[in-house]
Amino acid sequence: MSGYNAVSAKNTENAPNGNGLYSQTVAFSHYNNLSAQLPIEPKTGKLVAGGIKEQAEQCFKNIKAIVDSIDHVMSDIVRITVFVKDIKDVDAVNEVYKTFFPTYVPSRTTVAVVALPMDALVQIEALVSHGEGTIPNAPQAGDLIKLTNNTANAPTCPLSTQTVSFSHYNNLSAQLPIDPKTGRLVAGGVKEQAGQCLKNIKAILESIDVPFDDIVKITIFLKNLSDTEAVNGVYKTFFPDSAIARTAAYVPARTTVAVSALPMDALVQIEAVVSHGDGTPPQAVEDRHGIVIYANNTDNAPKSSLSTQTVAFSHYNHLSAQLPLDPKTGEMVAGGVKEQAEQCLNNIKEIVESIDHVMDDVVKVNIFLKNIADIDAVDEAYKTFFPSGVPARRIVGVSALPNDALIQIDAVVSNAEGTPPKA
Repeated sequence: MSGYNAVSAKNTENAPNGNGLYSQTVAFSHYNNLSAQLPIEPKTGKLVAGGIKEQAEQCFKNIKAIVDSIDHVMSDIVRITVFVKDIKDVDAVNEVYKTFFPTYVPSRTTVAVVALPMDALVQIEALVSHGEGTIPNAPQAGDLIKLTNNTANAPTCPLSTQTVSFSHYNNLSAQLPIDPKTGRLVAGGVKEQAGQCLKNIKAILESIDVPFDDIVKITIFLKNLSDTEAVNGVYKTFFPDSAIARTAAYVPARTTVAVSALPMDALVQIEAVVSHGDGTPPQAVEDRHGIVIYANNTDNAPKSSLSTQTVAFSHYNHLSAQLPLDPKTGEMVAGGVKEQAEQCLNNIKEIVESIDHVMDDVVKVNIFLKNIADIDAVDEAYKTFFPSGVPARRIVGVSALPNDALIQIDAVVSNAEGTPPKA
């Protein structure tokens, strides 16, 4: 690897600004991480007039303005995440979506949440490829391409691709508990549904010759947070998958989110980010074992047997969502949402520092709030950790959080040195 990678944050006047709290897009290596876009008209700073269709269109216009400003195009998007206030609005959002992605469709996740900032009806987020990388004065292979893949052994959808590979990652569409043979939800309760979601993920990975243990991050969307234990029981039968992973006790980083509703009235939906050791052609093919997954835990942040605090692969570290738990006691920190936000960010800081990185290396922050009205209090704590406002950001309101917390935060962190090859 020549030179060094640098975090590159950019903003354009043609999309809503982050008021100094966050950047519209943060590029590092081969990905641009965009902040979630609300239906804000950039000239006025207010929500666009109209209903769900107009709001969805404004979200996509904002994404397009950001993408255009960094000399990319909409077909460079590898993943779209749609947050709606009402799951019934998905059809209207889809009509708008099709006008922005008439041929190529990225991987996608769609969930309904309790609340969104500014009482918006929809918020949309994008992850964009970055072919030239971000090595200063030494562009990486500019001819990197996306690889899209669908298999009949997992549910297919005309609005999304099952997995989109770019550089060293496969970005999978969130999997619903759909039996691919019937196209319907699998029979049974949350246990059976969780099993089907994970079976679908496994089928997609097998179709691209990628082992299940190459998953670096899992996000579980639950309709009822009380179903967590039942899902965990199933989860443990899938992770670790191989003998090597069992010996190393490897489990991916993980985030669990309570949502108000899921497509098809499902009880659970699971999303995965997966390593891609070979990269994507036509760059020089790397040895599949030339880059390793590096999992790390520190005693200075809360630990869980079901997740790793951070999993690094190539140029990114994917962190598990952090609750406001004091790692010394395992108990919730005293105080209100400001103190809880501070504890979540302290935990993230400890994890980041344990892998010889700094908070300036964070490229994306995802905030889950029990009460969306707490944003201002959270921002007071947030500014002390990110005074330059560099990371891209997403905030959603959720119905419940583990340990009855008021806030939960996860992060994606750059990994400038990449991950070392096996000896």
